[in-house]
Amino acid sequence: MRVGLRELSHSYGARAAQRSALRVAALEIESGAKLCLVGNSGSGKTTLLNILAGVLVPTSGRVLLGDRDLFELKEAERDRFRARHIGCVFQTLNLLQGLSVLENLTLAQRFAGIGGAAARRTGLELLERLGLGERAGARPAELSLGEQQRVAILRAVCKAPALVLADEPTASLDDDNARAAIDLLLETCQNSTLLVASHDARVMARFASVQQLAELSP
Repeated sequence: MRVGLRELSHSYGARAAQRSALRVAALEIESGAKLCLVGNSGSGKTTLLNILAGVLVPTSGRVLLGDRDLFELKEAERDRFRARHIGCVFQTLNLLQGLSVLENLTLAQRFAGIGGAAARRTGLELLERLGLGERAGARPAELSLGEQQRVAILRAVCKAPALVLADEPTASLDDDNARAAIDLLLETCQNSTLLVASHDARVMARFASVQQLAELSP
C-alpha cells in the first residue's frame, strides 16, 4: 500500500494552549517499502502512527493510503478499512484480556474476512514460530510483558495486511526475542508496506531506509 502525507499537522490541548505534536510537510512511502522512523521522545512518532492507523484525526492535512484519502472516510468506514488492510502494534499493546492468545489472533483475522479454520491454523503456526505455541490458550494477563509484545506483533501481521504500523515493537524484548520479532516483521511483510517507529539501534540496523521525523517538518 502506497502512503502519502500532505501538509500534515496535529496539536493537543485547548486552542489557547495548544501544543504542536507533529508537523510533516510531505512524505511518500512506496507500496512494499520498509521504513524505520526515528526521532527523540516527543517528536511525534506515536502521533503519526495513530493518524496513519485512522484512530487519531489530524488537526490539518491529508493522509492518502493507496487510492483513498483516509479522513474523507466516515469513522465506521475507517474502522472497517483498518480491520481489513492495516496491522498495528501499539505501545499499549491493546490485547483483549478476556480472550486467549490464539483467540486474539483469530479475531483479528476474522475481522479481515479470513475464515475460522484458516485463521486458527495461521495463528497456531505463528505462535509456534515465536516460541509461544504452548501459550496459545493463555490469557494476556498470564503472559510476561515480552510475551505480550510478541503476541501483539503476531496479531498485526496474521491477517497479511497491506500496511503494517509498529510503534517500538522491541521495547520489552531481549536481544534474541527482538531479533526474532524483527525477522517476523520483515519476513511476513514482504508484500506489505512496513513502517516502524523506534529508537532501538537493533531495529534501525535492520532497515535500509531510516528517516528522521524532524527532517519531515517544514
